[in-house]
Amino acid sequence: MTSTAPDSELARFHRFLCDFHRRQAGRTVDFPGGFAALDDTYARSRGNNHLLVDGATDPEALAARADELLGHLPYRLVYVLPDEVAAACRGPLERAGYAHSATYAMRHTGPVPAHGGAREVDLDALRGPVGASWRRFVPGVSDEEVHHLVERRTARLRGAEDVRFLASYSEDGEVASWADLYLDPKAGIAQIEDLVTAENHLGKGHAGRVLDTALHLAAEAGCGLRHLTANASNWPHRWYERKGFTVVDTLHIFERA
Repeated sequence: MTSTAPDSELARFHRFLCDFHRRQAGRTVDFPGGFAALDDTYARSRGNNHLLVDGATDPEALAARADELLGHLPYRLVYVLPDEVAAACRGPLERAGYAHSATYAMRHTGPVPAHGGAREVDLDALRGPVGASWRRFVPGVSDEEVHHLVERRTARLRGAEDVRFLASYSEDGEVASWADLYLDPKAGIAQIEDLVTAENHLGKGHAGRVLDTALHLAAEAGCGLRHLTANASNWPHRWYERKGFTVVDTLHIFERA
C-alpha cells in the first residue's frame, strides 16, 4: 500500500519516527540514506538494534552494510520508510536471504474520545505483565531476551519530549492492558505504541480504555497528528480502524535470522 497521507504530514511522521529511534539509541552510526540505532544494553531487542533507511541509499550495498553494522548480533533487521526506496531494496535484500514484511502507519481521524480511565504508571508496574506477555507471544523465549524486552522501556523514556506509560486496571487491582504514549507537543504529533492486553483480561474493554486515554491525553497536549503502527498481516489494524484510525503509510521491514 502506498502512502495516502499528504507529503507534509508524512514527512512529519517520518521525522518523528527517526528522532524516536535516534533519541532512545545507546549510539547511532550514520550512513548514506539512513543510520544504525544500537544499544548493547538491550542487544536481544530488535527494536533497539537495527538499521533505519529514511532516504536514498544504495540498494546493492545495504546487505553488506547491515553485516558491517549488525555483525555482532545473531540477526539482521532493516526498516525502510520511503516506498520507492523499499521497492528498490527488496530484490537485493531478498537475494541476500532477507524476508519482507510490512507495518501500517495509522492516523487517528475520528473524534477525540473522552478520557478512558487508564492511569499513568511506572516501569515497576509493567515488569510482570510485560514479561508474561512476551512469554505468551514468543514461546520458548529466553530469560535474557525477556529481560531486555522488558527493561528497554527505560531507554524509551528518552524517545520523545514527553513519554508516558498507561495502564488499565482490573477490579481486583491487576494491570489488565497497557501502552506507551510518546508526545512531541512542539511538533504537534503523538505516537501510541505497544498496546497489549494480558491474556486473562482479554475481551473486557481494557485495551479500548487505554487507547481512549492515550488519544485524549495526546489531544489535550496539543498533538493534532496522532499515529500508531500495526502489523499489516494481523487483525489489530481492523480494530484500530473501528476506533477511528486510517492507514496512511506502509513501513517496510526486512529481516534475516
